[in-house]
Amino acid sequence: MDEGKEVKEWYFEYEIHRNRPGLLGDIASLFGMLNINIEAINGVENERRGLLLQCDDEKKMSFIESLLKQIPNITVTAFRPLSMLDRLVIRHGRYISRDVTDRKTFRFTREELGLLVDFLGEICKREGNQLIGVRGMPRVGKTESTIAASVHANKRWIVISSTLLKQTMATTLAEDEYSPHHIYLIDSMVTWLRGSERHQSLVREILQMPATKIIEHPDIFVHETEYRWEDFDAIIEIRNHEGEEIKYNLLELKRNTTDF
Repeated sequence: MDEGKEVKEWYFEYEIHRNRPGLLGDIASLFGMLNINIEAINGVENERRGLLLQCDDEKKMSFIESLLKQIPNITVTAFRPLSMLDRLVIRHGRYISRDVTDRKTFRFTREELGLLVDFLGEICKREGNQLIGVRGMPRVGKTESTIAASVHANKRWIVISSTLLKQTMATTLAEDEYSPHHIYLIDSMVTWLRGSERHQSLVREILQMPATKIIEHPDIFVHETEYRWEDFDAIIEIRNHEGEEIKYNLLELKRNTTDF
C-alpha cells in the first residue's frame, strides 16, 4: 500500500457451493497479488465465509470485486465498506437478527449475550443524545447486558432505577454523576409503575440530557410518557429462545410489579 493514502476497511463475504481444496487459498492469492491486506477471516452461518480487508485504492477494490464474481463454486454475497455490524459478524461468525419492517429493532437470545454486549457496547461508544430500548421478559439478562456493554464502551453507568440486586429508585444524583459521557439505566417498570414523584422528576431531567439513556421495558415507557417508538435510536429484544413472545398485562403489572 502506498504511504500517504488513506487505508479503508472493506467487508467481503461469499457463499460456498463446493468447498474444494485450495478455494480459500486461491481467493487469498488474488488479494495478495493486488496488495490488498486480509485483516481477519471467519466462517459465517449457512456455509458462508467473511473477510475483513484493508486497501487504499477504491478502483482496485472495484476491479477485484468483478474478478471474484467469476470464481466458480462461490457466490459473492457482500462486498462493501466495513460497517460496525460487519465487524461483529467477523468477530462472532454469526449475523445479528434484525426486524424486517423496523430496521431499528435488533433481536438476540440468551445464547447470544456475548454478541449482544459487543453490539450494544459499540452503540454506547457513540457520543451525543441516544435513547435505547431493551425489551425482554423477567430474568433474561437485560440489566446485566447493559452494564457489561457500558464496561465494553469504557463508560461509567449510572443506575437510576433497577431491580438487579434490590429495587433502586434514585431521587438525587451527585454532581459528578451528571455527564454527557455517562450511560443512564432506567427500568420503566420501577419508574413509571412504582416510582415516587421525586424519582420520576429526576428521570425526566435525565431524559433531557444529551447522553445515552438505556430504557428497560420501553413498552411501559411509551405507554406512560409522551415519548413514542420513533424517539428511540435502537430497540434491543432479548429472548430466552427464538419465538418467545415478549408480552405482559399492563393492568396486572400496575397491581404487582415484584415479579419484574
